Amino acid sequence: MSSDGRWVAGIDGCPGGWLAVLRRVGDPDSCRIHFADRFAAVLGLDPTLSILAVDMPVGLPERAGVGGRRAEAAVRRHLGPRQSSVFSVPSRAAVACTDYRQACGVALQTSDPPRKVSRQAFHLFAKIREIDALMVPALETRVYEVHPELAFWRLNGEQPMSRPKKIGNRPSPDGLDERAALLERNGFDPALLRQRPPKGAARDDLIDAAANCVIAERIALGMARPFPEDFDRDGRGLRMAIWA
Repeated sequence: MSSDGRWVAGIDGCPGGWLAVLRRVGDPDSCRIHFADRFAAVLGLDPTLSILAVDMPVGLPERAGVGGRRAEAAVRRHLGPRQSSVFSVPSRAAVACTDYRQACGVALQTSDPPRKVSRQAFHLFAKIREIDALMVPALETRVYEVHPELAFWRLNGEQPMSRPKKIGNRPSPDGLDERAALLERNGFDPALLRQRPPKGAARDDLIDAAANCVIAERIALGMARPFPEDFDRDGRGLRMAIWA
């Protein structure tokens, strides 16, 4: 495949900001890594990115159903033992809360059946708010929600990965090595995947961003599809779908 000059990026939210793996469509050797403290900085990168595939919810419900949005349910059914990596997205009102107890209270009032939010999900709320503040329907031609485990499922012949990426809250070297090997078979330079990530990110963030970058290229080439295909839109008109 020859390059058509367009740049795409796979983006992973991490403790220190946003880690992006960029490459030109059809040119794996062009890969580069960029770290930004704000998502807006990634949106404004030069060269201009035609597709940004980000591992963070885009489009938030006014009321959350069982298991979150329909997008989460559509993805989980493909991931087998890896489905626990897909957290349930609560309502926009719950995500707006900066205090955990308040977020749980609002989530209980805006979910059917009533359900609190997990600590793990709450720790992502600041990143979700950052994207939500920027997103408008017109940006949907560039910004797409993805999920690394669904990306690996797609790259692995539509089979979930055999090993977990994390055990407890700690990265699993075996699981990360398995995913790195799969990315190498999809054109990534092993040296890029083994380099020390920028400060504020970890090896699993780099691996995930690289997987998201492959999906960004698939989107650019018209090869990706949304889960679910008959996706919903939120109260602001934003698409609620995860792509792979």
